Amino acid sequence: MHRIAAQPFEFPFQPDRIALVVIDMQRDFIEPGGFGASLGNDVGLLQAILPTVERLLHGFRAAGLPIFHTRECHLPDLSDCPPAKRLRGAPALRIGDAGPMGRVLIAGQPGADIVPALAPLPGEVVIDKPGKGAFYATALGEMLTGLGIRQLVFAGVTTEVCVQTTMREANDRGYDCLIATDATESYFPAFKAAAIDMIIAQGGIVGWAATTDQILEALDD
Repeated sequence: MHRIAAQPFEFPFQPDRIALVVIDMQRDFIEPGGFGASLGNDVGLLQAILPTVERLLHGFRAAGLPIFHTRECHLPDLSDCPPAKRLRGAPALRIGDAGPMGRVLIAGQPGADIVPALAPLPGEVVIDKPGKGAFYATALGEMLTGLGIRQLVFAGVTTEVCVQTTMREANDRGYDCLIATDATESYFPAFKAAAIDMIIAQGGIVGWAATTDQILEALDD
């Protein structure tokens, strides 16, 4: 059994049972002109974690461990996008609208792609998800079961929405979950801090938290 120095206590893991899940590192959320920016957010906060997420990816690749990438996106006819999601609020762009990077959060459009620096390699699974959580209406659970994975390390954006939602889904399904604290980010720093506090509260009610350096050190060992 290997161990990662983490909060609220060490995270024990088995190399043949662990995988990395990188959530929604998409152009629409991270690049200027995308959906995130159209909502008035500072995408620079999310861009700042790209080198750290890249380091984490390299570490898992070097260790030969499974990697899953997710993209929040919808079918071109929006049949998998509930009106309650698309019509909420008064954004400059709505899901499905034409934007600078194609139709917003539509599968196959440039903005829905993962940013080039973190592009999946052959053999790495990409999950297109219509919801915030990566288990909802996807085959992620079946894929993890098929590989015998029971422990998940999470990175990506945004911490308090899609990352935390997926961690909670995974926790309910019996997975041990760890969030890489410097490889995740929010448009709202206070929301990120609060989400991590909620994850590790009460003896790790949702999961563990560790830095990328702590995770990579354990993988190297």
